[in-house]
Amino acid sequence: MKHELKTEGKFTYLEEGEGTPIIILHGLMGGLSNFDNVTDFFSKNGYKVVIPELPVYSMPLLKTGVKSFAKYLKEFIDHKDYKEVVLLGNSMGGHVGLYHTKVYPEKVKALVITGSSGLYESAMGESYPKRGDYEYIKKKAQGVFYNPEIATKEIVDDVYDTVNDRNKLLKTLAIAKSAIRHNMAQDLPEMHTPTCIIWGKQDSVTPPEVAVDFNKLLPDSDLFWIDKCGHAAMMEQPDAFNKILLDWLKDRNF
Repeated sequence: MKHELKTEGKFTYLEEGEGTPIIILHGLMGGLSNFDNVTDFFSKNGYKVVIPELPVYSMPLLKTGVKSFAKYLKEFIDHKDYKEVVLLGNSMGGHVGLYHTKVYPEKVKALVITGSSGLYESAMGESYPKRGDYEYIKKKAQGVFYNPEIATKEIVDDVYDTVNDRNKLLKTLAIAKSAIRHNMAQDLPEMHTPTCIIWGKQDSVTPPEVAVDFNKLLPDSDLFWIDKCGHAAMMEQPDAFNKILLDWLKDRNF
């Protein structure tokens, strides 16, 4: 299903459905289409699904990072005049959600993280800057998933184009460094926002022990595993992901 994007001022976003807003925060290399299944499912199950385009490549280099994206998200929530939201983030998007919840907790009713950075950063770009080698990039993109076939030619081409665009590559590396700087280990025990942690058992980017640590450190969190699943559970096992999340939201009355 193709979704129409809206643009208002500096914000470009997708919006489907009615109800409590679930704001989805995409990852560093992840397009909005990675969440098509989540968007279709939750917009038909009583939620408003909203995916803002994070200014990954449009901010000045010195401002490009987790902190600025969290502030941008606050400005977006204020612009939309949402009273309370559920934040759902994958990979870097999870980190942005965590950092936003730490600094601006007022409107965050619940947080959902999957394959999130924030505790373990060695995977966020350490070997991406090998430019020009398509087969190498293809192998890296396939390694994100348990089933390498999920990494379609379109996904591989997007990653390849990103690492071969000097401006985008510099921004990508700046974000990776910012993720390392903003390690959340000290902050998590103070964060009491209910958090749903959904993790692929075969995630090689942020391995399962990262999910266990998030669950230990966050005071009000529940951890759910999806088998035969890598770093992007909502793409690789969308039915299992959607069911876990819907059950959790209903269980918590969100």
